Amino acid sequence: MPPASMSSRERVLAALNHRPPDRVPVDLSGHRSSGIAAIAYARLRRHLNLPPRPLRVYDPIQQLAVVDEDVLDLFGIDTIELGRAFATGEADWRDWVLPDGTPCQMPAWALPERQDDAWVLRSAGGTILARMPAGSLYFEQCHFPLLGRSAATRPQIQAALAEAMWTAIASPPGPLIAGPDGMARLAAAAQRLRASTDRAIVALFGGNLLEIGQFLFRNDGFFLLLAGEPAAAHAFLDALVELHLEALERFLAAVGPYIDVVVFGDDLGMQTGPQISPAMYREFFKPRHRLLWQRAHALTRAKVMLHSCGGIRALLPDLVDAGLDAVNPVQVSCAGMDLGELRREFGADLTLWGGGCDTRRVLPQETPDAVREHVRGQLAAAGAGGGFVFQQVHNILADVPPQNIVAMYAAVRGA
Repeated sequence: MPPASMSSRERVLAALNHRPPDRVPVDLSGHRSSGIAAIAYARLRRHLNLPPRPLRVYDPIQQLAVVDEDVLDLFGIDTIELGRAFATGEADWRDWVLPDGTPCQMPAWALPERQDDAWVLRSAGGTILARMPAGSLYFEQCHFPLLGRSAATRPQIQAALAEAMWTAIASPPGPLIAGPDGMARLAAAAQRLRASTDRAIVALFGGNLLEIGQFLFRNDGFFLLLAGEPAAAHAFLDALVELHLEALERFLAAVGPYIDVVVFGDDLGMQTGPQISPAMYREFFKPRHRLLWQRAHALTRAKVMLHSCGGIRALLPDLVDAGLDAVNPVQVSCAGMDLGELRREFGADLTLWGGGCDTRRVLPQETPDAVREHVRGQLAAAGAGGGFVFQQVHNILADVPPQNIVAMYAAVRGA
């Protein structure tokens, strides 16, 4: 039996260690794929009659809001992202306006510029990396620095990473930990955050492999490289893993003692199944994921989580074998991603972090009563005994009614 009461950190760690928590742990904005769009967040605060707060967009690309402590407390949220320890002062933010006209603030280092009928984000070198045309609600990548190439050296990869949207446009801490003493500042902030909260601290590392290839070569270009020039693909991935391992050593040397989860990313799935075959995953990515995840396990007691959208059921046995502890967002609308079936098949070895509410259809389109019923069904499918953290599938998007968000968390609380 679980103890009568646990702290948030104890609750999350119990779930990650497949022990019964006192209640289901809940994540909101613990990482960049469990957040809420700033437009929806502003509406939610008004709906809840909460006092005005500065509306800050901590993820410029996805337009995600910093979720304030009063909302985290109200919904019983058990997680917090390491980046919350940074960009806490007015000088770190600049005024902007969301696509629906709501005033907000953006990170000072990632303030969009207007170009004709679109907003754009530039690299430090001045290249336009992303566009948000009129009528859009988030930025899309428009520059692929290695497009048309079939190979890249390590220095070329490093240069390209500074010229691709997902790797160049940073959420906090971003450039606040740049420079020779950056890791010392990172460590000090992580230690302060650990001392100030009992929420489980989630640290975003990245370490993407398939996705980095897609960010740099474009999706079609990287698929052609994998299928048509495997030797060049292996050389690229070897150089990339070297860079990731060096960054991982620095990162976990600074924050390893203070975090509970370290998040890697690689969207391996589509709506209908994996982007690549299990055979291609085993050839190109599994050995390299194993290197990264085993090194993370050696450097910290924190659990290793992979954010991977889509229908990835066919890849889960290999992901577990490579050393994965938890997977997110458990996209239940995709082929093979039924929460109950995944729990029965993988629940002894893998924590399912997500799948608590379908954000493709249910959360934005159904009534509050239907949302409650759906969430109760997902909780029943997840069962008890640990190995599950409640989170809606990916981020709460701008079109989600606040009543439905409230209904979702009420159902988690049993109301």
